[in-house]
Amino acid sequence: MVEVEEKIKELQAQIIGLQNRVTDIEETHKDQLSMIVMSGDMDKILATMVVAVGAAAMDTEVKLFFTFWSIAALRDPKKKIKGKSSVAKMFGRMLPKGRNDLKLSKMNMGGYGPKMMKKLMKKQKVFSLDEFFEQAGELGIEIVICEMSMDLMGFKKE
Repeated sequence: MVEVEEKIKELQAQIIGLQNRVTDIEETHKDQLSMIVMSGDMDKILATMVVAVGAAAMDTEVKLFFTFWSIAALRDPKKKIKGKSSVAKMFGRMLPKGRNDLKLSKMNMGGYGPKMMKKLMKKQKVFSLDEFFEQAGELGIEIVICEMSMDLMGFKKE
């Protein structure tokens, strides 16, 4: 009987040791996802946000690096162009003014494509780009903007 009790105590100690090791592993390793976002097309930004928000919702640390054309999705549509070089002003006028002004990569149809897509998304109860970015903030997704791209296009962090 004493032998069985000793074996049980030994097994209990092993179980506690294994539980501690599992806890250590879980605490030290968190899945991570980093994505480079280059396109300024609505559907491509949308796909990025679906993956990012989905991963963050599953407790993955997510970092998005916005560069070149994608930074137009982060623009404040209310900001005016002032005190910039002529090239920067040209970019400011030509690029979309925020994520609600983005075009589709295919079937843009003179601007009607994004309107149809937004209507379909609303009908299907899919988050809008604004809602995806809001969720990203709530889930702690880190958004980094390429400084060089901002300089080239005359944008400033505000």
